[in-house]
Amino acid sequence: MSGSKYVPKKQRRALILVGGYGTRLRPLTFSVAKPLVPFANLPILEHQVQALARVEVKEIILCVNYKPADLLEWIPVAEKKYDVRIIVSQELEPLGTAGPVALAKEHLEKDDSPFFMFNSDVICEFPLADMLKFHLAHKREGTIMVTRVQDPSKYGVIVTNDEGEIKGEIKSFIEKPKVFVSDKINAGIYILNPSMIKRIQPKPTSIEREIFPDMARDRQLFSWVLPGYWMDIGQPKDYLTGMCLHLASLRQRSPDDLAAQQHFVADDQGPSKGKFKYDQKSDNKASIKIIGNVLVDARALIGAGSVIGPDVVIGPNVVLGEGVRIKRTTLLEGVTVSNSAFINSCIIGWKSKIGAWARVDNSILGEDVEVGDETALSEVICCPHKGIKEDTVNKVIL
Repeated sequence: MSGSKYVPKKQRRALILVGGYGTRLRPLTFSVAKPLVPFANLPILEHQVQALARVEVKEIILCVNYKPADLLEWIPVAEKKYDVRIIVSQELEPLGTAGPVALAKEHLEKDDSPFFMFNSDVICEFPLADMLKFHLAHKREGTIMVTRVQDPSKYGVIVTNDEGEIKGEIKSFIEKPKVFVSDKINAGIYILNPSMIKRIQPKPTSIEREIFPDMARDRQLFSWVLPGYWMDIGQPKDYLTGMCLHLASLRQRSPDDLAAQQHFVADDQGPSKGKFKYDQKSDNKASIKIIGNVLVDARALIGAGSVIGPDVVIGPNVVLGEGVRIKRTTLLEGVTVSNSAFINSCIIGWKSKIGAWARVDNSILGEDVEVGDETALSEVICCPHKGIKEDTVNKVIL
């Protein structure tokens, strides 16, 4: 219309903090940046991008200060796959959890639409549409996703006012309370209005310790209780716990994605070459038994007589020999496990090799680690490109 003012269409945005060095998830982060460590056969970061795309987020800002080259290689693939624009906001020095928001203000202040903010190592079912509906209803500057815990004394807890028409206004934050005041903790996912950016200086600042308490004092901050599971998977033991919770959630939400309670046999070419086909004869001696929740990439090969599960993730191009037993474990891309090996409660890094009759318990192996035949490991952390040919207990191998 002649003389009318053009008003640009509002666009939903998100900011993800991916600036950490990933020290808690070593030795895996010696090979890739923490956000790109696979979790349930997708990079950790991709689970979040996938969830944001489902609520029509079209622009995602990644706040980066470590291994940006890894992310730059991944970004074009993710942009095409999820129809989003991904922008890198480079930190020249670590800016904490609030400084990156001020650094990215030119992107976040393009209009007054609220934006999502994520910590990069959080995994849950991401019910973002429900959270956004709640945020828009209370009309304040911010919403923190919270999750309930059994032992609040280990955490900083959030005390809320649960009276009134809209419940959940945040009254205060209490660090590791000695007596019970709340069982709700910060889940690391927020919805924020661009108006709150004026509270942040472009310097190292904690959003949890400095900005959110100010917002709460001004009655501008609400909490929204997350239904379902939640886990910070930034360290190996929590990664494996999160894996179990995620697989159980998949069982309820997308059971077709899991290969559970089925039996498979290799085709006539054998497990090293052929694919697998479903066999309804559960007593077939060549069958592969899957117990509980197991996620298997279609490119993996599994030998006859193997027993997999419960709670196992098998990545692309993994090759398992005959009679292998695996429980509560993630095998990353290209892992080879020889005949009759046993693996329990482990993360096995890319292209690692586990020898015949080996036993690996409660261990984290980096990329390209070779465990010899008949070798037993327990409570071992092994850096990339190492060989282990002797029984080893409770040791870090650098």
